[in-house]
Amino acid sequence: MVTQVLIGGSYLLRGLALLVRPGIRRYVVIPLALNVTLFGLGIWYVYGWLQAVFAWIDSFLPSWLHWLYWLVTPVLVVAVAGTLFFTFSMLTNLIAAPFNSLLAEQVEYQLTGRFPDGEALSGQALLSKTIPLLWDEIGKIGHAVLWMIPFLLLFIIPFVHVAAPFCWLLYSSWMLAIQYLDLPMGNHDMTGRQVRRLLRSERPLSLGFGGMVLLLNTLPVVNFIAMPAAVAGATLLWVERFAPERQKMAQPTSTVVIR
Repeated sequence: MVTQVLIGGSYLLRGLALLVRPGIRRYVVIPLALNVTLFGLGIWYVYGWLQAVFAWIDSFLPSWLHWLYWLVTPVLVVAVAGTLFFTFSMLTNLIAAPFNSLLAEQVEYQLTGRFPDGEALSGQALLSKTIPLLWDEIGKIGHAVLWMIPFLLLFIIPFVHVAAPFCWLLYSSWMLAIQYLDLPMGNHDMTGRQVRRLLRSERPLSLGFGGMVLLLNTLPVVNFIAMPAAVAGATLLWVERFAPERQKMAQPTSTVVIR
């Protein structure tokens, strides 16, 4: 299991290396620009908001309860930063969905010599796919928010809140795996339910990949290239592991008739 988690994480690093290939570089520009702009605004907003909240908590608590400040602060940082990270991540992926789909298509072509639809997307074809792509992103946002609520509630349950940050990391890793692997799989007309089913068949691998995406997003400056790197890594993971797994799952099982 640990080996599969590590292998899953390595796909993000391999995806990062793919971004400098001549046939891929020009498709990275728009997703990278969107990521830098929106996450830059997000980091600025989160920092200012947390500073104000910490000042309010410090002034609100009486001196004899000041020790609670050090207990509440880490939990608040994880909960608020995690929630706002997902908010900005979802917004960025929603806006960049058509460009990320195009990047995934080009990465797959560089790896296999084939396009998902048999030929490269034209401008008109990309426009026709924009609404379905945006709708798919909205569906992923709804799925993530639905599961976010019970995980956030863990932070306010006594004793259980100690394990809440670890549960949140698992939740975040899983949702990020779905978020990015849906792009190359969606290029092959797979639905969200089919994507999640396929990821569950390789859960440690998926969690390893999503966990590495989460880690990359926590590194200052480096997090700006997290989105295109995750798209490239997810496409590589699809080509090498999940596409063969899908074919295996699609093969009809032979029936032995005993006479």
